[in-house]
Amino acid sequence: MKEINELILPDDLRYAVDHEWARVEGDRVRVGLDDYAQDQLGDIVFVELPQPGETLERGQEFATVESVKAVVECYLPVSGEIVAVNKQLEDSPELMNESSYGDGWMVEVNPKDLSEMDDLMTSAENLERLKGAE
Repeated sequence: MKEINELILPDDLRYAVDHEWARVEGDRVRVGLDDYAQDQLGDIVFVELPQPGETLERGQEFATVESVKAVVECYLPVSGEIVAVNKQLEDSPELMNESSYGDGWMVEVNPKDLSEMDDLMTSAENLERLKGAE
C-alpha cells in the first residue's frame, strides 16, 4: 500500500468523505473512486454500476466495487441523473487500479444543483484528512 504522501490527488477534482472523486466536465460531473480507496482495496475484480436514466440524491449508493480484499459501496457525491456509465469496467474492472482518474471513471451525472460541489473537499483538504487518519 502507498504511503499518504505517495497518493495521487489531482487539484482539479473534489473529494467526498467516502473516497469518491468528482470533476465538472461541461454540464456534467464525472465520478470515480479516489487513489486512496483503490489502493486500500487492492486488485479490483468486479464493479456494479447503475443504469443510465436513474436519478439519485447526493449520498445515495450508486455502485458496488468488489476487490480481492473487500466489497464496498460507493455513494454519489452530487445529486442528479446518471447520464453515462463506464461500460469498460464491466470487462476490465482493473482500470480502476490502473487509472482511477482516467479510464477508471465510473459514472457521469447531470447534476441537479452544481453548488453541491462546494461541499466536497479540495485535494489539500482531503490530504490533511487522510494524514489525520494515519
